Amino acid sequence: MAAADRPAPEPVSPCPPAAPMRPLLTQSWLDLAFVHWAADPADVAPLLPPGTVPDIFDGACTYVGLVAFRMHRVSGLGLPGIPYLGSFPETNVRLYSVDERGRRAVVFRSLDASRLVPVLVARAAFGLPYVWSRMGVERSGDTLTYTSRRRWPGPRGARSRIVLRTGDPIGDPTPLEHFLTARWALHSRFLGRTRYLPNAHPRWPLHRAELLECDEDLVAAGGLPAPVGRPTSVLYAPGVPVRFGPQDRGR
Repeated sequence: MAAADRPAPEPVSPCPPAAPMRPLLTQSWLDLAFVHWAADPADVAPLLPPGTVPDIFDGACTYVGLVAFRMHRVSGLGLPGIPYLGSFPETNVRLYSVDERGRRAVVFRSLDASRLVPVLVARAAFGLPYVWSRMGVERSGDTLTYTSRRRWPGPRGARSRIVLRTGDPIGDPTPLEHFLTARWALHSRFLGRTRYLPNAHPRWPLHRAELLECDEDLVAAGGLPAPVGRPTSVLYAPGVPVRFGPQDRGR
């Protein structure tokens, strides 16, 4: 679809979609670190699924995010959360997309996780680029340390270390902070089609955060230029419960 024929992107909303969702998957995301750098849309566009384009903020640029957190009790089809295999650290590299219907979403370039079985299931069932990594999340007072070193499939040894000091709750997030966090779906390419998988969760309880250390090469391993300089945005959130609905298979 030509750019001129595309509908305008849906509004950015900090609140989840109002339509009821029959959950396909349930999980919780805890102790999230959101680290974002501005990115050139020309670098991002070739990495997105067909039928999607970079989501541009304020007519200027798009963003690449490095998001580290604890996945907690993943489950499916209404079953109770799995206590061991369903709980693990995760770090993902993500981009921001808009499809031909104007639906905003994220696109994952990689999702490092420390449990091999969930990695294999997510790759096979959803086509998501999960990778198996040695990982940890440690807290000391108001400081969190997230570490990751890739095992399989690769590039083996790709790593990240994020050290974050949490700050005060944000009463009124900026438009950019909503743009980077209020994402109610993902786009992915699977079995020859671009898929749209919606999600819903409570409004993000965002906090200010100070980035004390960031040593990583996951962004470059995902096919993007390595970030230069300090991040544009650093945020923390204690967590939310999440539901994922059925996929729209798209084109």
